[in-house]
Amino acid sequence: MPVLLDAVLDGLCIRDAGCYVDGTFGRGGHSRAILERLGPQGQLVAIDRDPSAIASAGPEFSDDSRVELVRGELGELDAILGACGVNGRVDGMLFDLGVSSPQLDEAERGFSFRNDGPLDMRMDPDSGIPASEWLNNVDVKQLSRTLKQYGEERQATRIARAIVAARGRAPLTTTRQLADVVAAAAPQRGSRIHPATRTFQALRIAVNDELGQLERALAASLDALRAGGRLCVISFHSLEDRIVKRFIRDHAREDERYRGMPEVPAGFRPALRPVGRAVAASEQEVEANPRARSARLRVAERLA
Repeated sequence: MPVLLDAVLDGLCIRDAGCYVDGTFGRGGHSRAILERLGPQGQLVAIDRDPSAIASAGPEFSDDSRVELVRGELGELDAILGACGVNGRVDGMLFDLGVSSPQLDEAERGFSFRNDGPLDMRMDPDSGIPASEWLNNVDVKQLSRTLKQYGEERQATRIARAIVAARGRAPLTTTRQLADVVAAAAPQRGSRIHPATRTFQALRIAVNDELGQLERALAASLDALRAGGRLCVISFHSLEDRIVKRFIRDHAREDERYRGMPEVPAGFRPALRPVGRAVAASEQEVEANPRARSARLRVAERLA
C-alpha cells in the first residue's frame, strides 16, 4: 500500500509525456499510479537495490516499453540516469525512504524482531556485510555512537556495553537474540514502543549507509531534473527529514556571496523552490495503513 499516494501524485504534477523516476521502487505502488497517468510517450525509470523488489515486478512493468527497471542503489542515481539517457530531462523524481513492508514482514531478511530470523538487515543481500558481522566486530565506543546518532537512543552507552558483553558469551546471530539483550539492558516500562526499536533502526541505517545514499541522491537530483521538475521525498524519521529539509532550504537560497544583491549571476541563483509544507498522513490513511504514521513528504521544484 503506497504511502501518501495522492500527495505524491499532486507533488509530482505528472505530465502526459513526461519523464519520471521512482528511486525506491519497492513493490511498485507509487510507480503503478504514475504509469496510469502517463501517456504513450511518457517514461518511467524505476530503481531499487533489493533484487527481490526488481524480481517481483510483474508484466505490467517488465512488458511496458515506457518502463526502465534498474537494480541499483539510490546513491548511484547520477550514473544510473546517465546510463538511461535521461539526466537533465526528468520531470519528477520520488524517493520513498526506509524499509518496504515485504522487507519487514520476511523474517529471513532480519529487519524486524517481531519474527525471529538471521540478523542480516541488508537491503541488497548480495552486497556489504550482514548486521551480525558488523555487530560482532564493532567496538563499544563506535557502537554507542551509532546507536546515539542513527537511533537517537538515549541509553546508547548502556545498550552498547550490554551487546558487547553478550557477544563475548556467544555471537549474536538472530534478531530475537539482539532484541532480548536490548530489552534486558534498557527496559521501557509502559511504553508502546519495543525497547529495541531504535537499536534496530540505527543498525539498519549503518549497515545500508542510508543517510549517505540519501545525501548523494539529493545532490544528483539537481542535475537530473529539468527546469520545473519536481522532487518528492518521503521520510520516516527525523534524521532523514532533517537532511531533506536542510537540502531544500540551502538550495532555495542565493549563494551567501550574493545574498540580498539585486543582481545574482546565473550560477549562484537558487536551484530549488519549496512547494508547500511537509505533508503527513491523514488519520484515515494511518488507520488503513499504520506504517504511514511517521511518514513526511517534502516537495521542491527545480528552478531554471
